Amino acid sequence: MPNQEYKEIAEYLVAAEVEKREVIKVTSEIKPNLTVEEGYLVQQELVNIKMAEGKRIIGPKMGLTSQAKMKQMNVDEPIYGYVFDYMLIENGGDLSFRELIHPKVEAEIAFVIGEDIEGPGVTGAQVLAKTEYVLPALEIIDSRYENFNFTLPDVIADNASTSRVVFGTSLKKPDQLDLDLVGATLSINGEMKDLGAGAAVLGHPANSIAMLANMLSRKGEKVRKGNVILTGALTGASMLTAGDFVSGKFDGLGEVTFTVKE
Repeated sequence: MPNQEYKEIAEYLVAAEVEKREVIKVTSEIKPNLTVEEGYLVQQELVNIKMAEGKRIIGPKMGLTSQAKMKQMNVDEPIYGYVFDYMLIENGGDLSFRELIHPKVEAEIAFVIGEDIEGPGVTGAQVLAKTEYVLPALEIIDSRYENFNFTLPDVIADNASTSRVVFGTSLKKPDQLDLDLVGATLSINGEMKDLGAGAAVLGHPANSIAMLANMLSRKGEKVRKGNVILTGALTGASMLTAGDFVSGKFDGLGEVTFTVKE
């Protein structure tokens, strides 16, 4: 598939996000035999489009980091996408529902990277040694596809459904917490929707970044100093609607909140 075709698919997905409308998945009609590798090539074109518009990458984000999700999608490694500066919402701030299509929210632990991490062969212990801080986060995912229905190459092409992120303000050194044991509860309008712990993310959130570094190394890339990385969901994803007040409470890392406005 020539680069122009990847670019056209990326433009299709960017337009869906900008115009706030769901579209049919790429593998339905546009490119039925899209592969995982091609999905990442489309994603790179999507990233290029956003960067050409002046948008800045905050860091990668990991998806499909639970054994259940990997089994569901029949994969043996997670996927990644990218968080951009325009996606950030301050803790306690507002999410504009009208800017999105059918958003869902998940609780995550984020890592602030202190040194470059280059694969292959990276371990979770090496990631922890090169991590400056960890902090809590709520990620809002918003697939551009109808009914959140997609194949693995589709979701990779769509930047892993990345949409908005709320980072908490409590920064901790990674050795201050047992990150696999950190629990999180996700509540909407005071009702607990789900709970989970760091171990849900590949046994330990640092393992997620180790896998990311090793995956990036296949392309001659690395995890970079200064990246703020979402390691994957501790909880399931809950649907959002206008008027919702969302709270994520994390053991030892405080609370992250936002309100969904019209």
